[in-house]
Formats: sequence, C-alpha cells, structure tokens
Amino acid sequence: QVQLVESGGGLVQAGGSLRLSCAASGGTVSRHSVGWFRQAPGKSREFVAVISWWSGGQREYADSVKGRFTIFRDNGKNAVYLQMNNLKPDDTAVYYCAAVRSGSTLTEEQRYDSWGQGTQVTVSS
Repeated sequence: QVQLVESGGGLVQAGGSLRLSCAASGGTVSRHSVGWFRQAPGKSREFVAVISWWSGGQREYADSVKGRFTIFRDNGKNAVYLQMNNLKPDDTAVYYCAAVRSGSTLTEEQRYDSWGQGTQVTVSS
C-alpha cells in the first residue's frame, strides 16, 4: 500500500478556487486508481472524483461537482490533484484522497485500501 498525504486545503470565499494535492510515497500510484472523497460535519463521507490509470486516465465525478472540479494526475511527481473552481459553501468538508491498485474508476470508498489523513476545505458565503 502506498502512503498518501493531502495538502492545499484552506478557507476561501464562495466562487473562489483551490487546488488540492495528494502526494504518494512508498510506491508509485501510476498503476492505481486515485479518488477524492469528502466528509462534511454530521454527514457520511461521499465520493467526489476518481481518475484511473487505464486508458489515459478515465475520470468520473459526482454530479454535485461536475463542471466545477477537475481531477488530474502527474505520474512524474507521483501525485494526483483536484482543481476546485466556483466553490460553494456546500463544498465545505474534509477532503480525503484514496488509492487502490485497479484500472477501474471506483466510486465506493470500501474499494480503496490506502487513505490520506484529510485536508480541510472551508467555503464562506
């Protein structure tokens, strides 16, 4: 299993942007699918986005973030990023990245076996 560390969270006004990073160590994520999940206070953790390594990197997004968030990877840096634009207060949550050695775009958190510690994103209105 790889170790994952998220960074890039913070406080931003509605309509602003943030870029989250997920840096991997202890192995390469070039043959992993990497997903982003989030957990808001009092709510269950939910899927946000995933990118596979297969077929040039297939992507899938939650409906709530389509058109605003973009997931991409830099295998040379062994990292995956989540570009978040036009942020809304409802995007406030702790964001986690997760990885699994799979070519599929997995949206179920139980399918992942490596998790980061999370980074807080707060969007003010």
